[in-house]
Amino acid sequence: MGSRTNSLSRGQVTRYAIGSLGTGGFATLPGLVLVYYLTDSLGVTALAAGAIVTVAKVWDVLIDPVIGGLSDRSLAHTGTRRRAMMLGGIGLPIAFVLTFAVPAGLGPLPAALWVLVAFMLAATCFSLFQVPYIALPAELTDDYRERTRLLSWRVVLLTVAILLFGAGGPELRALFPDDPLMGYLVMAVVAAVVLGAAMLTSASVAPQRPLLPVRPGASIAEHYRDGITVLRESQPFRALLATFLLQGLATGMMLAAAQYVARWVLDDETAVTQLFVALIAPALLMAPVWKLIADRVGKERAFRMASIVFILATLALVAMVWVPGWWIVAPVALAGAAYAGMQTLPMAMLPDVIAYDRSRHAATDAGGQNRSGIFGGVWTAGRPPAWRSAAPC
Repeated sequence: MGSRTNSLSRGQVTRYAIGSLGTGGFATLPGLVLVYYLTDSLGVTALAAGAIVTVAKVWDVLIDPVIGGLSDRSLAHTGTRRRAMMLGGIGLPIAFVLTFAVPAGLGPLPAALWVLVAFMLAATCFSLFQVPYIALPAELTDDYRERTRLLSWRVVLLTVAILLFGAGGPELRALFPDDPLMGYLVMAVVAAVVLGAAMLTSASVAPQRPLLPVRPGASIAEHYRDGITVLRESQPFRALLATFLLQGLATGMMLAAAQYVARWVLDDETAVTQLFVALIAPALLMAPVWKLIADRVGKERAFRMASIVFILATLALVAMVWVPGWWIVAPVALAGAAYAGMQTLPMAMLPDVIAYDRSRHAATDAGGQNRSGIFGGVWTAGRPPAWRSAAPC
């Protein structure tokens, strides 16, 4: 039976980080191609296509706290969070392929309903994996620095996933210019294999026995009440989630402007790819560096440093209104380097917040409470889709 230790092996860190190939891939690829698939290949109106994506996102937000509560309950009954993660790792690839497997000749309305059902199923399976995946770091180690190490490598693999799926997915689709539906299907099958392999590999790192007992939930309403309770009771969690969400929304707006910058500032629509690489490549390189900085000065101080650097980089970009040119790649790269810290460090602080909550309850409750799943569900429901609009199509 597995148990939580202070020091994580290289294999544990690797297996956990590999899960981000699955989470990052699913967060990136549908955002790039799904609406275009619906409108240009299936004949669905743009309004209906947008509605499908919106409904799936709302569904995702609604079910995340419930899955968090169910994950805690499963932990109490079975001693592990692995079952839900494996169910998500098996179900997501199937649902993802079904999303892009609409039969040829199907009319726009039935095609839209097909995609809606399949994509909502995929979002459900994604949450079954993602929510307990978020909860695991607090249960894998008690060590402050080991959690930073664990989450730093997760961000590295997340960035790799964004590059891999953001560039590779559309390229696979383009291999079948005369049969777009086949192109999407091949793309989905290849992506599904990577998604499933990454998620199932990561599920194997889930420990078999938690340190503390867990109070299981009894109903869907109770799971939502538990989510509201952790927000009300944990001021550190509220502050961390609010900061992460606001920064993600601000970054998402910046990324959404990349296409306009390419067209109207650089006068080259294809420049969005270079801007995307200029942002992502430094993030890939800097995540381990922010880990070293956090080890030296602390996560909170390092997070403030990353935020200040990001603000300075974005302020420098304002000058492009008066002085357009390729010089903007430099502040974009600096923003990417800072954004690596803005991703790594809040994620590394989340298990600290969860552990603090558990220790606080241990002092007042018999045996304490483990609400890691609830925290993970609320965090996942509030996560900003910051990168999705930036990847090159």
